[in-house]
Amino acid sequence: MAGRPARPWRSVCKGLLLGTFLTSCMILLYCFNTMQAHISLPEVPVPYSCSHRPSQMQRKTASNSSQKTPGQSCSPKVDIMFLKTHKTASSTFLNLLFRFGEKHRLKFAFPSSRNDFFYPSLFQRSQVKDYRPGMCFNVICNHMRFNAPEVAKLLPADTSYITILREPAELFESSFHYFGRVVPFTWKIPGDDKLNEFLREPQHYFDPEGFNAFYLKNLLFFDFGQDNTLKVNDPRVEEGIQFITEHFHLVMLVEYFEESLILLKEALCWEMEDLLFFKLNARKGSTVSKLTPELRARALEWNAIDWKLYQHFNQTFWKKVDAYGRPRMAKDVAELRKRNAEMASICIEGGHAVDASNIQETDMQPWQPIGEKSIMGYNIKKNVDKEHRKVCRKMLMPEIQYLTELGVNLWITKLWGHIRDILNL
Repeated sequence: MAGRPARPWRSVCKGLLLGTFLTSCMILLYCFNTMQAHISLPEVPVPYSCSHRPSQMQRKTASNSSQKTPGQSCSPKVDIMFLKTHKTASSTFLNLLFRFGEKHRLKFAFPSSRNDFFYPSLFQRSQVKDYRPGMCFNVICNHMRFNAPEVAKLLPADTSYITILREPAELFESSFHYFGRVVPFTWKIPGDDKLNEFLREPQHYFDPEGFNAFYLKNLLFFDFGQDNTLKVNDPRVEEGIQFITEHFHLVMLVEYFEESLILLKEALCWEMEDLLFFKLNARKGSTVSKLTPELRARALEWNAIDWKLYQHFNQTFWKKVDAYGRPRMAKDVAELRKRNAEMASICIEGGHAVDASNIQETDMQPWQPIGEKSIMGYNIKKNVDKEHRKVCRKMLMPEIQYLTELGVNLWITKLWGHIRDILNL
């Protein structure tokens, strides 16, 4: 009788070994797929603009602004490069961009077999699905590590470069929570509060050459194609910030998302209806750490380059707001919030996001981190009228499902997702 309890333990051990084996295989497959050969492609210039029938594009009359005179008309800009930075509400903006692209029948430059451009390797235009030199694309927006020369050879000369930043302490906390389990050096951090322990002595644990280490130090600077391990006073940091300033026409801020969208509307001549959104990929409150002032200071010190980057673009952001006009901005933000609230009352069951376990449709389940189901999603109202049914579904659709609907083959991402689902049971 004493030997019988060993069987359940053997089953548990077999399960752990199987999970470890499958995870290792998927990581190796994902990394192997990342190691793209740098193919030498011929230099064929792309057209100046890839607008779909620009002469028939809807035009609107501009209101008072620092850039336009009253009564002046403009057409919406449709050639767009959006650098999708990590943990910055970029999935919410991506949904908005997908809907705008469908509305104007734009051509997206999508990756092949997965939902990013072989991140964290630097972007190469050969990574674009079915790419041939000289092809014309309107929009590129999936995760990439920015590589300006290669992007420039893919998109028209009139392309608007857009990105978004988040306060680095909050971003680091979110990244540590979301990616920590796939950064091996975190596995040796003792205790239940790994974030606190890591920030107490980060150099003791951090391995700059470690697998996925970039997720946990100056991630924003890394996403821009820069060296995230530099000392903050290294001249290359200032050069990198200047490089980003010269390349990006609008740098939005997560903390002022509605204001950012109003500036986007002004810069690209969009309509208010193009800005409507629901917050996607939100974490449930029980998994959101409340950073103490001490931890926040440590996180900013550890991510000093990102903090310098954020401070720079925080200043440029408010200069744009001042140029737009503070009273006008407040009025437009109030209008956007009002229209978003109206759409929520039309589309969302209960009017708010719910835990993943309470999402009724499998197709509306968002991507989850390894080891837990902390990302919330939505249930669509069952009695949505015919006029709003399609737009409601589009606005609430998670990124992976939307990419699939747009025709992207995500077999590697989906296979990895199945493995995660097994590990999260």
